[in-house]
Amino acid sequence: MDMDMDTEKNDVVVVRPAVPAEAAALAGIDAGRRTSIEKWCRQGVAYVARDTASGPPLGYCVLEYTFFEQGFVTLLMVAPEARRRGVGHRLLEAAAATCTTPKLFTSTNVSNQPMQRLLQRAGWTPAGLLHGLDEGDPELFYLRKGRGLR
Repeated sequence: MDMDMDTEKNDVVVVRPAVPAEAAALAGIDAGRRTSIEKWCRQGVAYVARDTASGPPLGYCVLEYTFFEQGFVTLLMVAPEARRRGVGHRLLEAAAATCTTPKLFTSTNVSNQPMQRLLQRAGWTPAGLLHGLDEGDPELFYLRKGRGLR
């Protein structure tokens, strides 16, 4: 499924499922997760955002169903040069549009203020706080239900 969005710069961002051949390009934005990215692309749970079909990836997200059998955006990553252009919002919308459960969750560290602002703007609701994953930086969980979910 392709999803287009006109951003503030009048760019068109296309979001679609990532294919295994794109794993190396996605690892270009997130080299530390190369092995995971390859696995996610093979499993069909990664979505990629691009300006055009042949342009470099602007970001990606991963939608899994391993969190209490509910949808969970495991990871959202936007290339530094593509931030503040609506790419993250578009990736979250794609996850919500394709989620097959009534609830969709994600999480971010308390220190990640940009992600918290993005989630708030995108209509996600705080759902809880978990201590102990990253020492001194609790994890905030967010929920999205209803609009955009099946």
